[in-house]
Amino acid sequence: MSKDDLQSLRGEIDTIDQQIQRLINERAGCAKRVAEVKLASVDTSVEVPLFYRPEREAQVLRKVMERNEGPLDGKEVAHIFREIMSACLALEQPMEIAYLGPQGTFTQAAALKHFGHSVITRPFANIAEVFEAVERKTCHYGVVPVENSTEGMVTHTLDNFINSPLKICGELELPIALNLLVKSGGVDGGADTQITKICAHQQALAQSRHWLQQHYPKIEVQAVSSNGEAARMASEDTTIAAIAGDLAAEHYELSCLASNIQDYAENTTRFLVITHDEVEASGEDKTSIIVSTRNVPGALFKLLAPLEAEGISLTRIETRPSRTENWAYVFFMEFQGHHQDPAVKRVTDAIAEQSFFVKVLGSYPAAVI
Repeated sequence: MSKDDLQSLRGEIDTIDQQIQRLINERAGCAKRVAEVKLASVDTSVEVPLFYRPEREAQVLRKVMERNEGPLDGKEVAHIFREIMSACLALEQPMEIAYLGPQGTFTQAAALKHFGHSVITRPFANIAEVFEAVERKTCHYGVVPVENSTEGMVTHTLDNFINSPLKICGELELPIALNLLVKSGGVDGGADTQITKICAHQQALAQSRHWLQQHYPKIEVQAVSSNGEAARMASEDTTIAAIAGDLAAEHYELSCLASNIQDYAENTTRFLVITHDEVEASGEDKTSIIVSTRNVPGALFKLLAPLEAEGISLTRIETRPSRTENWAYVFFMEFQGHHQDPAVKRVTDAIAEQSFFVKVLGSYPAAVI
């Protein structure tokens, strides 16, 4: 290829970039007009208009992936559109998102993946405080971990749903890549000889226990409140190493001593998005409910039978002890479909007949990216 050919291709790219930029700004202008229509249609002294619609965003992203012809992968293109929508939505209404902090946690990474980088993320010390921030409307939405592929359910999240008025409005999955991070040095820098303690959240320690036993069998391991907190500690003490993700390394300016130290390559955490408002059907949805049933033989079978009768797939079920009665249990159930669907409505009605407490936690779009 000659220099003239290369210059011509670069000129073509510049022209395409100008077209993309013009169209993005046209889209942003349209988003602002949408906001004006919404504001004009409600009495803002009584009602707050909904600018972010999870079902609409899920539909847009699915269409992006369906019509994608390459060479970029469909999910890569969807991530680009997510950021465009995030920036456009910020023009309508800057959103504040509560997450399990401090800064640099995987929950913050999940919040940015779901909402894009144009939102304001607010860290909170524990899951209960995330719920409380959304309940008090200090933040518009909250992001909380609910399940890890190797360590199971996050019980604190499930327990908070029992008495909370909040609804689930979205879900996402985040691959968990754990790194060993230090304040100075690197893989060849000899910094590991200074380490006297390795800190991380107890779940991250569990997810990398075999690697730690193999590489640092004599080093003290300490569980702390979060991986972000471990990263903060490492940023202030060269004798402490933290197990955390890329976001924590970037925020606290840490060096990576070892990457991908998790024991299982397919380590993934699932997160839920919580808010006050219910979500309309998107076409591919899930419904989550809480059920408390009588302690009688066949009780669980009777709860599951309506799902089989309607041909609805149960995607998850978890048991938690009841807080009101000894040796009684609460079931967290998740299945395909939206609670407005006739078949799902028949299922929840039938389950209600077999239990003394049923609460629909929400119907929400299945994770897209």
